[in-house]
Amino acid sequence: MKRIFLVLLSVGLVFFLSDVGHAGVPMEKLRKDVNDVLNVLKDPAKKAEFAKDIKSDKIVPVYEAMFDDVELSKRSLARNWNNLTIPQRQEFVKLFRQMLEKAYGDKIASYNGEKVLFDRETMLSENIAEVKTRVVATSREIPVNYMMIQKNGVWKVYDVVVENVSLVQNYRTQFNEILAKNTTDQLIEILRKKVKEK
Repeated sequence: MKRIFLVLLSVGLVFFLSDVGHAGVPMEKLRKDVNDVLNVLKDPAKKAEFAKDIKSDKIVPVYEAMFDDVELSKRSLARNWNNLTIPQRQEFVKLFRQMLEKAYGDKIASYNGEKVLFDRETMLSENIAEVKTRVVATSREIPVNYMMIQKNGVWKVYDVVVENVSLVQNYRTQFNEILAKNTTDQLIEILRKKVKEK
């Protein structure tokens, strides 16, 4: 779990744009979203506000523009998604997002001048792309790959892989373990409690 925190931390790091000859729409969209986060984190006043309240109205619009909440939720639940009713799905998406905000918001706010290199974009299908980046810290470089999907002409992130550790796979394992012993209603209740925890 210690390495997983880098998943969303990488979103809020200072970047260095590498020379990319053929960057397509997915990479350019990701680059813009990262820049939008940086505009908040580079401003001491805005960063302090974000650190105090991870639901800051400065960051929420950026998150919404960058991540596909529904796709992230579906892939994290995998086949179990089909067992949820429509109201359960809606609540799960909302709770999962709030849980991620609580888990990683303070990590994003702790950015300390690391850089991000945008390396390569690979089209895996017409509407699926992988954008490979590296987080350059003082002592090492950390590979961070963004999986993106295009819906209605808009590219958004549905998974982030840090040092070969997938955010989606990590949570899928946790949710599978919970659902092996609990109902979908109980899973949602567990998420409610996690969101309420300080």
